[in-house]
Amino acid sequence: MTPSEDIEKKNRIAITRQRNNNFSWLIADYLTQHPCLITPELMESVNPGKAMPEEVIYRALLTGFCGLDTENDEEDKYLADEYFPLSVKKLNPGVYLGNPYYRDIIIPEVTTGNWKLTHERYQPYEAFIYNDILVGPDLKEIPRVGFFSEEFLFPAVLEHDHEWMAIKPNEIETMQPVLDVIEGRVVTFGLGLGYFAYMASLREKVQHITIIEQDDQVIQLFKQHILPQFQRPDKVEIICAEAFEYAGTQMPAQSFDYAFVDLWHDVSDGLEPYLRMKKLEPVNQRTRFFYWIEKSLISGLRWQVFDWAMRKAGSGEESAFPR
Repeated sequence: MTPSEDIEKKNRIAITRQRNNNFSWLIADYLTQHPCLITPELMESVNPGKAMPEEVIYRALLTGFCGLDTENDEEDKYLADEYFPLSVKKLNPGVYLGNPYYRDIIIPEVTTGNWKLTHERYQPYEAFIYNDILVGPDLKEIPRVGFFSEEFLFPAVLEHDHEWMAIKPNEIETMQPVLDVIEGRVVTFGLGLGYFAYMASLREKVQHITIIEQDDQVIQLFKQHILPQFQRPDKVEIICAEAFEYAGTQMPAQSFDYAFVDLWHDVSDGLEPYLRMKKLEPVNQRTRFFYWIEKSLISGLRWQVFDWAMRKAGSGEESAFPR
């Protein structure tokens, strides 16, 4: 590749990266500030009798609420045409309510210390992230926004009245690819409400699930209220331990077939523990590792490397990427 081709490629990537950021910022602002602006009344007023597909109407409304000027701004029109259609999806509540965890596990309303088991809800037409990002071959990254046309309740565990973990469509969708392939002896880092452990225990090919959780109150809540409802509690073992210490010192002797790591709330706090656990993979060579929302975590790392490379190219320095 010639220097001019290198520059052209770098510029294309930089433009895509900026578009990714612009779209993500728009979506993040909407979800943070006013995710319920689109209401049943608004949907009915602009689409009486549901003459048009709700997904099309919702997308148009969301585009407007995000402040895009598609008639006068070419970049805004590009985002509306190339990002929004792949991002927005109307979800079927029956798909999730028919999930084995929703069907079999009853979450009581109880509080122990700083922790509370409860239910939260999405309002009709409330916007939320329902899956990991889509990544195209051109590095276009699209957050996936879902909505229900009716109220949707989901189980949650709160710490100091702040959501710590919940079984939402996002958790169900992002864990399913891992659940589809695991077998044998499995270790999972992070307990939450036990969704991953329960779904794994239902798989005939999974022989045993070890859960690593460092908070004893969470473990006791789980053992008292959730584990007794498992169809195969005999498959489940819970170890109270710090995740990285266990992975580095005790796990190598256990010969697990698969590991699933879910130690973060979202991308904002996930990259550091993700990279820390990745460094422990060589001491657990027999185990295949999976990580929750890994596409999003890799995205954060990808653009850190890109920014670093651009700074070095601009300064003319040659040095290794900082570890």
